[in-house]
Amino acid sequence: MKRELGDRLQIEWRYFSLEQVNQKHGPDWKVWDQPASYESRGNPSFMAAEAARRQGEDAFLRMHEELLKARHEEKRLFTDRETLMLAAQRAGLDLERFQRDLEDRSLLQKLARDHTEAVERYQAFGVPTFIFENGQAAYLKMYPPAPKEQAVAVFEELYQTTCLRPFIYELKRPGEHWPKK
Repeated sequence: MKRELGDRLQIEWRYFSLEQVNQKHGPDWKVWDQPASYESRGNPSFMAAEAARRQGEDAFLRMHEELLKARHEEKRLFTDRETLMLAAQRAGLDLERFQRDLEDRSLLQKLARDHTEAVERYQAFGVPTFIFENGQAAYLKMYPPAPKEQAVAVFEELYQTTCLRPFIYELKRPGEHWPKK
């Protein structure tokens, strides 16, 4: 999308933990406060992205793209350290520095801040949630993904619906559009 729209689109990637929002431990339990021995489904990817950011914003963006490919195209799990290292290698990171930084649990503080703000300020509950410059927010669930030639039009329609028609609160499609398991 950014390649298509260029400077017309400014993206600030923020973290949101589905593991946190779906947890059953109670309101005081926080995924980002769990010890390193806790087997989190999401924390490793958040930490990997932040470790990449320590090598610069361009490194973060390349890593972000590689993590998305690994998960959504290759169906890899972030609980596998090999997946994170492969993504870092593909992103062209300094692998020694990346491995060292990946051990720093303070990387999860950004997740804690971003997630808390998303829930408290925008009532976010899922990903992706788009927050536009006027403060309007929208969650969009798509399956299958829009064809590449329609992606910009779909995004512009989401923007128009969210920002210019705030009276449209929820749109759900009844029927069997979601794939059966």
